Amino acid sequence: MADALRGCVPAFHGVVERDGESYLQLQDLLDGFDGPCVLDCKMGVRTYLEEELTKARERPKLRKDMYKKMLAVDPAAPTEEEHAQRAVTKPRYMQWREGISSSTTLGFRIEGVKKADGSCSTDFKTTRSREQVIRVFEEFVQGDAEVLRRYLNRLLQIRDTLEVSEFFSRHETSWSDNGPSGCVPAVNDACMWARD
Repeated sequence: MADALRGCVPAFHGVVERDGESYLQLQDLLDGFDGPCVLDCKMGVRTYLEEELTKARERPKLRKDMYKKMLAVDPAAPTEEEHAQRAVTKPRYMQWREGISSSTTLGFRIEGVKKADGSCSTDFKTTRSREQVIRVFEEFVQGDAEVLRRYLNRLLQIRDTLEVSEFFSRHETSWSDNGPSGCVPAVNDACMWARD
């Protein structure tokens, strides 16, 4: 990649074929870290492509799995019709999901945290307010203001790079379910990458 984004994304090492499926082979962002911790965020106020929304409106597909996920978080969220169908469309679920999180209020949301001891948490679906997000970050870095400063500087660098990236200006982007950025501190180190 010759674009300005090159320094913000993992290196691309080709395509691998397995069991009839194609997979991108990317740089291992955890290589070189002892006991890495990961805070996975999904960036953007909208985390789906406009094309996905158009397709779903033209050919709506009801998703029972997404209805169950919605129900688990808020039994009152589905409409009467959705309750009767016991299903929701993907755009409906995604718009609801963004509305209950910090996506619409802060422009990103926390998807999950993995600590050095191997423990994981993905219970951030309703982490919405600035104060809630700050608490998660403070706990993640164990109150280390220097690591927080490094994250902020890296985010500002990524934003500045996106503003001058020809690729970013010409493409609609949507981060996959894996999230767009990994924050990986090891001991007192910190780094951040845009991915997916």
